[in-house]
Amino acid sequence: MPSYANRYISSLTRETYALILAGGRGSRLHELTNWRAKPAVYFGGKHRIIDFPLSNCINSGIRRVGIATQYKSHSLIRHVNRAWGHFKKELGESVEILPASQRYGDEWYCGTADAVFQNMDIIRHELPKYVMILSGDHVYRMDYGALLAKHVETGADMTVCCIEVPCEEAANTFGVMTVDGDKRVRRFDEKPAQPTSIPGKDGICLASMGNYVFNTEFLFEQLKQDAEREGSGRDFGHDIIPAIIEEHNVFAFPFRDPSHEGQPYWRDVGTLDSFWEANMELVSPEPQLDLYDPSWPIWTYQEQLPPAKFIFDDDDRRGMAVDSTVSGGCIISGSAVKKSLLFSNVHLHSYCKIESSVVLPGVVIERNCNIRNAIIDRGCHLPEGLEIGFNPDLDRENGFRVTNKGIVLVTREMLLAYNQNQQRTKQKLQTA
Repeated sequence: MPSYANRYISSLTRETYALILAGGRGSRLHELTNWRAKPAVYFGGKHRIIDFPLSNCINSGIRRVGIATQYKSHSLIRHVNRAWGHFKKELGESVEILPASQRYGDEWYCGTADAVFQNMDIIRHELPKYVMILSGDHVYRMDYGALLAKHVETGADMTVCCIEVPCEEAANTFGVMTVDGDKRVRRFDEKPAQPTSIPGKDGICLASMGNYVFNTEFLFEQLKQDAEREGSGRDFGHDIIPAIIEEHNVFAFPFRDPSHEGQPYWRDVGTLDSFWEANMELVSPEPQLDLYDPSWPIWTYQEQLPPAKFIFDDDDRRGMAVDSTVSGGCIISGSAVKKSLLFSNVHLHSYCKIESSVVLPGVVIERNCNIRNAIIDRGCHLPEGLEIGFNPDLDRENGFRVTNKGIVLVTREMLLAYNQNQQRTKQKLQTA
């Protein structure tokens, strides 16, 4: 028989509607988000970032989910329809796309709170007792049932999910909370330049994960008031939370790893460096984010592809990959891959060396390429003999983006410009 606690939490998840805010551009990812929203960015060898909050919802028992989209959402919508479009409304489950549609005026989504406000009629139709607002930008695994149970237990009007991060990392990036001994939020600063440390933990602050739980009617009441408030930025961190912490019950829920009560895996892959680093963590022998755990699977859309193929076993031409992940449809033809992630349908021709790199789907790399510390965007075709990641000045001269930490981003548009420049140089030499 199921335990009372499990049945109690399952009843809470059935009474919850989750809204994932997935309209962000992710401008610090530069050209990687020129044609896709940040939640649609590839991650971990086969997934997209949006798959993590969606999988958390489904694994937690929350089966009514909306996804608010806005910025360049085509690839995100296509992915969600393919991977998550099989839920049956008649069984009380659904994953629905909620694009900005000017339901309450002439504006598109103007902030996180406005994205929820403009979908209030859709949420109300679901008749939830609780509404969970989730960021679609982060990579983590979390059972939302514990969060819901604590929200009800404390009698909160709103609960803010939070995590401990270094103040230096949180500065100008995360909302930072100050709480009392009961975890009630007493102060909230949105992206402060100098975050307030946790008492007794100098240099560590309590940062908002962008995940909230509201009692439904309380949420609607606050959204309506905020919509009428002149000068509001229509944002939870900037406007809603600071306006309610004095007179209402707003509690913090520290996100902990249930296995050891320590800091759990949570990554904001909002920069090219953090995106590369988070992917590189996955090729270690025992990564903190275990994508192989059958008890908490990360669901996604998968094409029907043949298995990865490694060919040639000559001394100077051996198809191999070590400390790497290689997805279906890949062909490693007489090349060596080390500490890298290859997404689906990557084709490496002979005599290449790929090290510490993230290679997105559909990339073709011609012979004698030498690549390290790189992010190769989807659909790139690298010409024969190209070197990337060994000379930052040359990489910049070739039109590639090089981060402060030396990670090189290569996109199709960059390669087109590079190839055109190479062709012009060749023509000049021929006519000289």
